[in-house]
Amino acid sequence: MSCRLDAKLGWLSLSTPLGYAPGFGCAGLRDEIMMQNDAVIGKAFRWSLVALLVIAVIVGLGVYFFRVGDVPSAVGVSTVLGPREQTMPTGEPSPPAVSFTDITEEAGIDFVHVNGAYGDKLLPETMGGGVAIFDYDGDGNQDLLLVNGDYWPGHAPGTAAPPPVMALYRNDGTGRFTDVTKDAGLDVSFYGMGVATGDYDNDGWVDVFFTAVGRNRLFHNERGRFREVTDVAGVAGDAREWSTGSAFLDYDNDGDLDLFVANYVHWSREIDLAIGFQLTGIGRAYGPPTTFAGTYPYLYRNDGDGTFTDVSRESGIQVDNPATSQPMAKTLGVAPMDVDGDGFLDIFLANDTVRNFLFHNQGDGSFQEQGIMLGVAFDRNGAATGAMGSDATYYRNDDNLGVAVGNFANEMSSLYVSEGGAPFADESIGEGIGTASRLALTFGVFFFDYDLDGRPDLFQANGHLEEDINLVQSSQHYAQLPQLFWNCGPDAQAAFRRVLPFDDRDGLARPLVGRGAAFGDMDNDGDPDIVITQVGRRPVLMRNDQTLGHRWLRIGLTGNSLGKGNTGGVNRDAIGAWVEVTTGHITQRRQVMPARGYLSQVELPLTFGLGTARHIDGVRVSWPDGTSQEIPGVGANSFVRIEKR
Repeated sequence: MSCRLDAKLGWLSLSTPLGYAPGFGCAGLRDEIMMQNDAVIGKAFRWSLVALLVIAVIVGLGVYFFRVGDVPSAVGVSTVLGPREQTMPTGEPSPPAVSFTDITEEAGIDFVHVNGAYGDKLLPETMGGGVAIFDYDGDGNQDLLLVNGDYWPGHAPGTAAPPPVMALYRNDGTGRFTDVTKDAGLDVSFYGMGVATGDYDNDGWVDVFFTAVGRNRLFHNERGRFREVTDVAGVAGDAREWSTGSAFLDYDNDGDLDLFVANYVHWSREIDLAIGFQLTGIGRAYGPPTTFAGTYPYLYRNDGDGTFTDVSRESGIQVDNPATSQPMAKTLGVAPMDVDGDGFLDIFLANDTVRNFLFHNQGDGSFQEQGIMLGVAFDRNGAATGAMGSDATYYRNDDNLGVAVGNFANEMSSLYVSEGGAPFADESIGEGIGTASRLALTFGVFFFDYDLDGRPDLFQANGHLEEDINLVQSSQHYAQLPQLFWNCGPDAQAAFRRVLPFDDRDGLARPLVGRGAAFGDMDNDGDPDIVITQVGRRPVLMRNDQTLGHRWLRIGLTGNSLGKGNTGGVNRDAIGAWVEVTTGHITQRRQVMPARGYLSQVELPLTFGLGTARHIDGVRVSWPDGTSQEIPGVGANSFVRIEKR
């Protein structure tokens, strides 16, 4: 069987040998049908909204004329406008001058990602690995964990070469790191993909979960040394699956962290090789997800005794394609969020080439998929996208939630915005990121306040799948510049404006084969630094060297759950809690949620930029158990630890 994609004409030709099993590879046309159905549903949904609007206008005018009795000589017509194109007229605010310095080597990070590529172009090779920023040893400094791949069976470089392992670096507090992988018990070898961090047994030590091609792995943190407990905990998953994004979250608000695990596509080496995907001008290439069948995610409920129960089916997170009754999800990004403020965490899934999902938490242990109804399933044109990473925040510092999604090359990143609790709309163009992100192939994406002005900015890690893509698409490159979008504030025409590199030495000026990305204050100076992983290359640690003089506040939360065997209270990491910081007439609202972007985890502490404000007027914590806490007397340029009363 073979597939051929003409990169210039954009068509896919299929040739299938007699007897090839339907449902896999190019013969798996159910995935193509799935995409077509998604597009039809999306467009129908949008046209239905237009039709309802037209009907409402007609009825409204009819009622008006009936009541007034006289038809005016001229009726004013308001044009319904779509998202506005980004323009930056004279007088629009400009991003402040801030530089990011690549300190990877200086910081002592010598990790090199292994993807095992040997020439057959197997799809996992190009998807990269994640990164986690967390405090594994409880010393208050943010440490660094990098996920590695592996060699394929029979293709290791030689018996003398050590097997690839994960990499854990301990931070000394100044942004310099020591490799402690072996001492910490994480010198393990498997084809890793993503990582989630969370204190699932509430003992005060953050544990680590890895997703993988094959069995997933859970490691219990025993005072700074990790012990694998996958089988005891019951979270290995199916060894035939390929798991990607994951998140610890307390979906049932019982005081301990549950575990959500996304799966990508139904993949095996044999299926991949049988497809024989070809890229004109290159030859054998990485096959698109449309040529593989979909999957179901996992949801594991924490039983409070070190074990988990798989509640995936009964919780309602298994979605079938209505046209085929087969699994639909092809998930890479997982973003837990509370979309309606009811106190229960919902879950957004960024799906690659099929519609995105938004699982609304019903509050009784079950979820209802509402992506189409809430407007996040498709892009602004009613089409499914090649969605990768995702993140959510109140970037306007109001009641309008924004959900950012990184998409494939020649697709704009999506920015879904909910206006006051209404369904979301993709405002990527109107908010200033659409046009600038169109050519990029975006994986990692997250909101953070890099210049500490009190407004969340947006970062994207970019990089193509194919090393030789430029041979057939002159506008595309394997290594691509990362993108930083500055939040211009409420008075600007568009919310975001791309930040250009400070100079040629700026970290933003270096093209990368970006995949996972995370942020954290690695040098304890109050501003967030950035880590980006690359495929088959070294990661990049970019130190934030802003010198704007803006003030800041960092807050860490600690829940009051008493540990194994106890229920109730708030999980020790306080994942899911909200913190509001008020300065003057501005209230910033942030949620403790380390699962961000693509396969990665950001630091647990929250950073609030205060800009030029000298005083903090209020700090309020809303805990997952429904209680709240006011914190008086908090000063600027400080780290505050708040414990649940």
